[in-house]
Amino acid sequence: MTSRKPDEQLARDSRLRLVSPRSVAAARKAVTDRRARSASRPPAGTPATAELASRARASLADAVRLTRWAELHLGAGDGGRPAPAGALPTADVERAAVELGLTHGQIRVGWDRARLAGLVEVHGGHARPGWRLRAWDRDDTAVLRGWVALFDAWSLVHPAPADIAPADVAEVVEAMPQLLSLLQLSAGPVTVPDLLDLLGQRVAELRDERCEVPYDAPAQETPDSNGTSGSADSVPAAAAAVPLARLLRWALGGLAAVDAVTLGPARAALTPLGSWAVWVKLEQICVAAQSPAGNIEQSAAAMLHGCARLTPGPARAEYQAWLAARPVGHAVTELLQAARGEDALLRGLAFEALRVVGAPAEPEVRAAVREPALRPYALLWLAEHDGVDPDDAQDVLTAEESTWLWVDTAAAIADHGEAELLARHLDSAVRTTVPRLLDEVRAVGHPRTVQVLVALAAAHPDPALAKAVRRAAFQVHTGGV
Repeated sequence: MTSRKPDEQLARDSRLRLVSPRSVAAARKAVTDRRARSASRPPAGTPATAELASRARASLADAVRLTRWAELHLGAGDGGRPAPAGALPTADVERAAVELGLTHGQIRVGWDRARLAGLVEVHGGHARPGWRLRAWDRDDTAVLRGWVALFDAWSLVHPAPADIAPADVAEVVEAMPQLLSLLQLSAGPVTVPDLLDLLGQRVAELRDERCEVPYDAPAQETPDSNGTSGSADSVPAAAAAVPLARLLRWALGGLAAVDAVTLGPARAALTPLGSWAVWVKLEQICVAAQSPAGNIEQSAAAMLHGCARLTPGPARAEYQAWLAARPVGHAVTELLQAARGEDALLRGLAFEALRVVGAPAEPEVRAAVREPALRPYALLWLAEHDGVDPDDAQDVLTAEESTWLWVDTAAAIADHGEAELLARHLDSAVRTTVPRLLDEVRAVGHPRTVQVLVALAAAHPDPALAKAVRRAAFQVHTGGV
């Protein structure tokens, strides 16, 4: 039961679902068909969720201790201690090392891991505990999501060799999902030469995709299973100029640092946590690959267009699969770029996808607050990320920002919805009178104001109201009052 007035409920619903009833019906049929298939199960031997969460808690135990210490002693609970670039000041590192019995290096590593896992959040140069810390002892799902966030950021945990070009490092980071898939499918140790051979092939494929053709690439020596050097005949020529052996050691070291991989003599294997995480990501990719739109191979804009036909649950699954198939930083940038376009529908959907990204998207979303077209969406995202109930998040917007969002939503409906839905959007506006709403719409300066008002006038069945809306559209078009 709810105490909301019908108009208020309709206003909320119209902001969330901007697709036609026919599309929703088709999506529901797709969901029904999808449910008929049996759910995939983790590989045999995968520990239960409680045990995986216990392992994740053990992996991040020092980071949790440090975060709780910072909350208690540094005023981090209310954001009272500056944290330039998110780092702990040297004096605080020394104090924490003494009180927690850890080295300075362990403190710095623990703080970085806490930030990457969402245990610590930095807002405006101030550090404070993240929402995951509050749920750490009671919510296994929150713990696993925090560990997966750390796993996704393995390349930040273990700095790459300084003498290797960043572009070469980026290629190896992009190629690592294939190596992780091999480790997961092998269900046991894989030798370093086999991993190196696959890495060389994948780097060569990436260069071929960019049409990069190397000239006079020097031969590279690679270690064999006994650690001795040998010819790299098995490594494709396109990747021979890159010190792949060193980069592979670095990548495996980074994955081992987050407890995703165990290393042995010239071999590597996934830990139970690592195997589970890779399986989850592979399942997400498979779900997207089986979807009618094939969203996983699409750009952000095309993927969002495909998800517009889905109800929220299936759409979220598509976002997760699309995100799992690409580096999170690139994905966030691409989603925000799609949000900057002229299609208002993509703006709302892009921020829905960014909600699935979570904490790693916060810096770029916070920067988007400075862009007028993205500001209302970014403010709502940040409020919900900070723990505000979605039903109350609208309170963070000013009256002008709320009006801008209302116009932007109307533009999305005009472009992609039906006349009836557009008329309901006008009726659902929570204002004292229609003239007052029109005054606010005229004043807000949205670039689509005239088109939206014209579409609203054409869609509304009330002749008097339609006439008033047409008059407002004419006044905006001619610059009148």
